[in-house]
Amino acid sequence: MSQSFRDRVEISIENHIAHVEMVREDKLNALDSDMFDALIEAADWLGARTDVRVAVLSGRGRMFCAGLDFMSFAAMAGEQADRALPLEERTHGLCNKPQFAAYAWHELPVPVIAAIRGGALGGGLQVALGADMRIATGDARIAIAETQWGLVPDMSGFALARRLLRDDVLRQLTYTAQRIDGAEACSLGLITETADDPVERAFEIARQIAARSPPAIRGSKRLINGLDDQSSGEILMAESREQQAVIGTPHQVEAVMANLEKREPVFD
Repeated sequence: MSQSFRDRVEISIENHIAHVEMVREDKLNALDSDMFDALIEAADWLGARTDVRVAVLSGRGRMFCAGLDFMSFAAMAGEQADRALPLEERTHGLCNKPQFAAYAWHELPVPVIAAIRGGALGGGLQVALGADMRIATGDARIAIAETQWGLVPDMSGFALARRLLRDDVLRQLTYTAQRIDGAEACSLGLITETADDPVERAFEIARQIAARSPPAIRGSKRLINGLDDQSSGEILMAESREQQAVIGTPHQVEAVMANLEKREPVFD
């Protein structure tokens, strides 16, 4: 099956794997207001489904996402010159709308793998940071590019990148807006691994995840997402709570039996 959102994002689902594509390839999948809305609507639509076990997030064409569409936002700024953009308004839980276009993938109940061809610049990188993993070509262009445009990274990039980068490296890449390639980004921790075909590799990993017990994967993501925001006691209790919710269930029993019988598990 497939679903389209605002002519900006398309989702296809097969074998419990969702392929989420940004489809504004004539603009290198640059972010405009419709793209923000489409990413949020797509994540919301996926989050309500029980048949999806993992998602691959990519950009159609030669670029994952080139960042903000400055022509679009310049026009919008002209229309709104008499009032400030309401970025401090929390419109989506912890986030404003641009933040949630990236953070929604972090909050999605199932794992998300970003497949980066060409590059992920500025806001495009922040969208990729919302994913659980990032696969990129070795020569992909990667940059925390906002200061080049007189801006700060404000699409949840700091909340997400702090998990991945040393503090001094985050500062250097942010202050300089330096472009690095996928191989260097991988060595620093921004990228999980490099591959000649990131989409193909992402689907290979997705198939491995889709073969695992869905409640165990969702519970694991909840636990990992909560690590930074909880004390040791809260983490220990969360581990117990999530384990109690899956242990002895049909999915968990099937995982055990499949291993003992040396076969692929079958999950409803």
